[in-house]
Amino acid sequence: MGPENSPELQEDELFEHHKFVAAKGQEPLRVDKFLMNFIEHATRNKIQKAAKDGHIWVNGATVKQNYKVKAGDEVKVLFEHPPHEFLLVPEAIPLDIVYEDEVLLVVNKPAGMVVHPGHGNYSGTLINALLHHTDNLPTNSNERPGLVHRIDKDTSGLLLVAKTEDAMTHLAKQFFDKTSEREYVALVWGNLEDDEGTIIGAIGRHPKNRLQMHVFPEGETGKEAVTHFKVLERLGYVTLVSCKLETGRTHQIRVHMKYIGHTLFNDARYGGEKILKGTTFTKYRQFVENAFKILPRQALHAKTLGFVHPISGEMMRFDSEIPDDMSNCIEKWRQYSKHSQ
Repeated sequence: MGPENSPELQEDELFEHHKFVAAKGQEPLRVDKFLMNFIEHATRNKIQKAAKDGHIWVNGATVKQNYKVKAGDEVKVLFEHPPHEFLLVPEAIPLDIVYEDEVLLVVNKPAGMVVHPGHGNYSGTLINALLHHTDNLPTNSNERPGLVHRIDKDTSGLLLVAKTEDAMTHLAKQFFDKTSEREYVALVWGNLEDDEGTIIGAIGRHPKNRLQMHVFPEGETGKEAVTHFKVLERLGYVTLVSCKLETGRTHQIRVHMKYIGHTLFNDARYGGEKILKGTTFTKYRQFVENAFKILPRQALHAKTLGFVHPISGEMMRFDSEIPDDMSNCIEKWRQYSKHSQ
């Protein structure tokens, strides 16, 4: 069944909430099922209602929910109102500000805090808190106020925020030119073969699971990504590593470490919430499950941050403590490793 006739409201009068292009290998799939695979927090009912109301478009025209998406189809979800993430509301949420001056600030973000509003998270984000703290934040190329870069919801650590247009331009260029310094600490499954190394592999959306990123080693799709790693401590079935980012792709460390066979501990999106290394003993399984309870998120912390100040030209470096949930989990593995030896 082909696209329906366009309704009176034209596409360019609507607000785009989602846009996907079906991959080359896409087998014909109903559009409601296709969108269920790609949109976080989506329900079948909501998608079917959107189709019924004429909000799902394929190749520029509305379709019903049973339209079969084919390779190369451009699928959009369009509504008469802007996406909620653009309706930004200041909220009095406490911030752990490590440094602040008239043009920038450095925040230590706790795990569990979303950086910017998006589908399913319209309040309680770092942006909501920043808008309450600072007036007239500049927007970046994605219309995100103040953000020079991002870290994932369940990753803790240091984040740089620009307070003026000039600072945004200057700092964003440093990240683009790879002159900023970012070091993360991660606890990963398995015992790494090398004490240090570099992971190179283009990163793009997973062809079948839109919520995951994926490494394309031949660079046939995705964006260039480079991660330098160094072993900090070997703890038997897990390893504590330092990762320095040369590029800053979505989920870069999480995807790159999985790619080399060392998924982050308790990274549910990439399979790290399963027992990937170790014995089959019940006692060991109980130990790991307790470690998951201590650290109910991926074991990743943005520990250090370095950049050149946009006005003074001074090289600024900031360091942060590994938060309690992660340090307690590391200590638990440290003790287990000692006893098992």
